Amino acid sequence: MRLEAKLALFNALSKVLLVLLGVALIPAIVSRVAVSHTDQRLHEKKREVLNLIRRDGLTAFVRQEQNEAYADYNILKQEYISLTPERGTRLPAPQEHIFNEQRQVDDEVEDFRILSYRFTANKRPYRLEIGSSLATVELLEDTLRRLALWVLVIGAAITVVTDAAFARFLLQPLGKLVSSKLRNVHHPSAFSFEPISTSTTDFRQLDDSLNEMMHQMQSAFEKEREFMSNVSHELLTPVSILQTRFENMLQDPELGHAHSLKLVESQKTLYRLRNTVKTLLLIANIENDQYLREESVSLAAVVADATNELEDRLAQRELHLRVQLKPDYVLPRANQTLLFTLIFNLLSNAIKYNRWGGSITVTGKMQANGAYCLTVADTGPGIAPENLPHLFDRFRRFHASGPASPEGFGLGLPIAQTIATFHAATLAATSEVGKGSTFTLEFQPQTTLAPSSKTVAQGRESS
Repeated sequence: MRLEAKLALFNALSKVLLVLLGVALIPAIVSRVAVSHTDQRLHEKKREVLNLIRRDGLTAFVRQEQNEAYADYNILKQEYISLTPERGTRLPAPQEHIFNEQRQVDDEVEDFRILSYRFTANKRPYRLEIGSSLATVELLEDTLRRLALWVLVIGAAITVVTDAAFARFLLQPLGKLVSSKLRNVHHPSAFSFEPISTSTTDFRQLDDSLNEMMHQMQSAFEKEREFMSNVSHELLTPVSILQTRFENMLQDPELGHAHSLKLVESQKTLYRLRNTVKTLLLIANIENDQYLREESVSLAAVVADATNELEDRLAQRELHLRVQLKPDYVLPRANQTLLFTLIFNLLSNAIKYNRWGGSITVTGKMQANGAYCLTVADTGPGIAPENLPHLFDRFRRFHASGPASPEGFGLGLPIAQTIATFHAATLAATSEVGKGSTFTLEFQPQTTLAPSSKTVAQGRESS
């Protein structure tokens, strides 16, 4: 899961937890607020009544000589005020308390929130009661509860959207780093050193570190290429000189038979060394972009050329070759010499690592996305699963599985991988021990590659 999605999910879950917490706590808080608001209104009405008593006197409310009480209810019976003379001559100190109690109003019994206040006026004790119906309090609680929940839900939704938008904006530089500098960068030469526009220090440091690391890798690759090219050139000359000397020595009539056999073995060793050096030189030339891609090449024609050269080896091991390239695929910009080497190496391996009397199948198929897949399948002993990840590594030698396996893999597959990369194609291998191996070469849709500006390496070379 991407970092942006994780942040958005975390923000959404945190807001959901906040809403659930609000649902659990809001009723109690709202109830406390509603009761506090009602008590405040009761105190305000008490002060108003006491001000009226001070201004108009008690006679405006009660008749002292008849000890009559005063009571006033609103038309909806939601509030009431009562002023009642108390018996006794003992004058109490002012007392006030608030409680919930039922009161009978006409023929109905209602629950009220009541403020009771005892005070003294004209040397007589009185009790002032101001009540507010609890139905009104509950209505206020329900209104406040709904309002608070809606505000909480809407606020959480707004913060989820704004947090996601801000996280997306904040992580844009990281997305650019991944898409332009890390994804599909299979070689340092394809790396973009253009700095990412960002005001975040961490992303800037990450970008600088990536650029510095890729500069070092690119320099190391360039030195390796230069070393391989130079060494290959330097080795070819003494190898050719030694081969010429051995050939001259073999023509000497006085040379003994035992010495002749040793010279022949030495020539074979030099021949293998020469082929290895030429392969390394070819890889260096390809990676240094010393081949042009200006030819329109038919894969069917290249496969036909390679199979013609391998007819003797196929017959020698009694292998059956089937080629199914319908439709044919024409690369608009390619190098026919390198493609021949690529196909030749794949077919050569399929012959070399196959059982006696087996088969080789070459299949070409157009994919739904416009890509073209060329597969070379054999019926050999297969490749051990632990060796598949290292199949295209240079200088890595290991043995194929099964008793019929030859001495091992050399530089043929690494050079095939290099040529595939040169043509913006991918080369992959699958294998099942005891049943055979399949190499898949996939060319991207409408392959268009810029031609090289360097010198063309002439001639057909294979490993």
